[in-house]
Order: sequence, then structure tokens, then C-alpha cells
Amino acid sequence: TVDCPEIYTTDVFEDRKSVFQGHCATVTSLDEIKAVLNKLYENKKIAHATHNMYAYRIHIPDKNSWLQDCDDDGESAAGGRMLHLLEIVEAKNTLVVVSRWYGGIQLGPDRFKHINNMTRRALEESGALKQEKPSGGKKKKK
Repeated sequence: TVDCPEIYTTDVFEDRKSVFQGHCATVTSLDEIKAVLNKLYENKKIAHATHNMYAYRIHIPDKNSWLQDCDDDGESAAGGRMLHLLEIVEAKNTLVVVSRWYGGIQLGPDRFKHINNMTRRALEESGALKQEKPSGGKKKKK
């Protein structure tokens, strides 16, 4: 069995009775992704969320390619937007899950803003974005 990577979880964000929460983990294989999702679903509160949307990007150095995918979990287009954000910030070996508990009031397009914000927050707070930042200085010619 695969050891479950450490999972970072944000504080919850609430809007009109809907509650959102982000989770982030460093992953290098599909087995680790399954381990993280299974670990999250052991938490009854997360397991009973209306939607658990996720996206991931894993770099495969041997092939110099990316393994990436997403799942809306019933919230149309949410996973694709999360994956797009991972691509924009050049996230590497990262899984982000956003849980939403629907509160009975439709949020319209605002829900995507909240899902995106929770994705970004999970990435930033977990330190996932600090990997391999290019150095700002120009190299001096000798």
C-alpha cells in the first residue's frame, strides 16, 4: 500500500449558507491521489459534502510530460476551472480538492469564484506554489 501524503486543509469560507473548504497535497502518482481522496472521505463531514471537486497535475520527468485530470463531482465545469488554475500557476505534483456543502441558496456564477479562491488559497497556504520559482536576477557574463 501507498503512504498517504500529508494533506493541508484551509479554513472554511461561507456565502449565503453554502460552505467551501480547500484541501491540498503533494502527489507523485495516481495511487497517492487515491490515498489522499480516501483519507479525505474518511472524514464524514467531507464525505457528505454536496460536491468534492478536484484537479491534479503530476510531472513525469522520464517522458517530460504531465499527468493531469479533474473531476467536477456534479458541479459542472468546476474541475476544469480548477485544473486551468493549476496550469496557470504551474503547479507541479499537486492535488487540490474543494469541498462544497450546499446551503439551499443558489449562488450562480459566484460559486466558481469561491471554488477558484479556495483552490488558490489551498495552494498558497500549503506552500505548493513555492516550488522552483525562477530566480529574478540576470546572470552576469564573465
